[in-house]
Amino acid sequence: MQRELQWFKEVESITTPMIRERLNDDNLTPRALFTEQHTNLVKEGEKWTKETASSCGVVAALVATITFAAAFTVPGGNDQSKGYPIFLHKKLFLLFIISDAVSLFSSTTSLLMFLGLLTSRYAEDDFLKSLPTKLIIGLSTMFISLATMMAAFCASLFLMLQNRSWIVIPVTLLASVPVTLYIWLQFPLLVLIFKSTYAPDIFDRNIKPWL
Repeated sequence: MQRELQWFKEVESITTPMIRERLNDDNLTPRALFTEQHTNLVKEGEKWTKETASSCGVVAALVATITFAAAFTVPGGNDQSKGYPIFLHKKLFLLFIISDAVSLFSSTTSLLMFLGLLTSRYAEDDFLKSLPTKLIIGLSTMFISLATMMAAFCASLFLMLQNRSWIVIPVTLLASVPVTLYIWLQFPLLVLIFKSTYAPDIFDRNIKPWL
């Protein structure tokens, strides 16, 4: 639907206002005819976008829940006399806190973007920039949240098992498999949407005029 709109806007930009408002045999302007012929495509685009936003929103909500809970159950626990985390002055603990915070904020942003997609009006022109931009932001922040969640997990393991790296490294690698697989499956979609929305113009304006 986005590509169809891009073609329509390109043709519209090189025609005169009189032609844009000219009626055909069915008393339809070019815009009205375009809308009539693309009704089913709009519905299919809305269905696909909502399904994608729903599935990705579940992942974003899960990450947000995990990282929010992790902020209050820090590795090593707290000092009973002062209430401060036991590993407060360790660099790995700082890495854990920063990664967890970034993961929480990015997953929340991602969730809001996907909720925005679910509640959008899905007007015809929204497929040109508005909806793809929300999907790009949602997917990008979700990938960031997944990556930083794994960084927080690794930092937590190294803090609790400092002298047993032979256990930490295999566990970290195994835990990163599902996250890596999910990113690998969804990342091509992000690249495709970004290219179709913000890549250089698909139309060659430097062609020679017809003789």
